[in-house]
Amino acid sequence: MEKLIIKTRDLIKTFEGGLIKALNGVSLEIREGQFVAIMGPSGCGKSTLLYILGGLDRPTSGEVTVDNVDLCNAKNLDSYRATKVGMVFQMHNLIPVLTARENVQIPMMELNLSNTERNKKAANLLNLVSLEKRADFVPTKLSGGERQRVAIARALANDPKILLADEPTGNLDSTSGQEVIQAFQRLNKEGRTIVLVTHDKDVAEHADLICHLKDGKIQAEKEQQRSRFARRYSLDRL
Repeated sequence: MEKLIIKTRDLIKTFEGGLIKALNGVSLEIREGQFVAIMGPSGCGKSTLLYILGGLDRPTSGEVTVDNVDLCNAKNLDSYRATKVGMVFQMHNLIPVLTARENVQIPMMELNLSNTERNKKAANLLNLVSLEKRADFVPTKLSGGERQRVAIARALANDPKILLADEPTGNLDSTSGQEVIQAFQRLNKEGRTIVLVTHDKDVAEHADLICHLKDGKIQAEKEQQRSRFARRYSLDRL
C-alpha cells in the first residue's frame, strides 16, 4: 500500500479575528499516487484547505503534514513551495509577453541550470502535456485549455511529487476542460499525487477519491468504484 503523503488532523482556519471559520476540524489522509477531488459549495473551505496544503497559508490550529514536512511549524515555507508542491490556479497567470517555453522556465531561474538545461527541461514538460508544437507561442496565441496546460507544465518545473489545483477547468469550455483533465490523468498515471478542487461533478469523477466539504468540514468521502487499472486502461485509449 502506498504511504501517506498528506495528513491533516482537526484542521481549523479562522479569519476576521475568529468570526469566520473557513475550516472547522478537517481530518484527511491522502496516499502517494492518489488523485483526489475536493468538492463543495462556494465558501465551504475548499480553496482554504488547498492553500494550506500548498504552504500559501497556515492553519489557526490543528496538524498538517505533507511529504514529511510539518507545515504548522516549518520555518521556511518558501523552500517547501519550491520543492514539494506545484500549484495550478483557475487563472493560469502566464506572463503574456513570454512564450510557453519561457513561462515554463520561470520557476527554474532559482536553480543552478544553464540556458540549455532549462530549454531542454521546458521542452520535456511541454511534451508531457502535449504542447511541444506550441512551445514558441505566446499565451494570446493559445487556447484556454492550452494556456492551462502550460500552467501545469510550469507547476512541474521543479519536479514536485504533488500537484494542487484550484478549479483548473473553471474558466474553460468542456473541450478545453477535458484536455486539462487528461493532462492531470497522464501525470497521475506516472505517479504524481493530485489534489484538485472543483465544482464540476464530471471533473471529480476522474478522481480515485472524492471528498465533500460543507461548512468547513468533510461531510463525506467517496472512493471511486473503478480500479486504477481500469482508469489507466481508459486513459490509454484516449
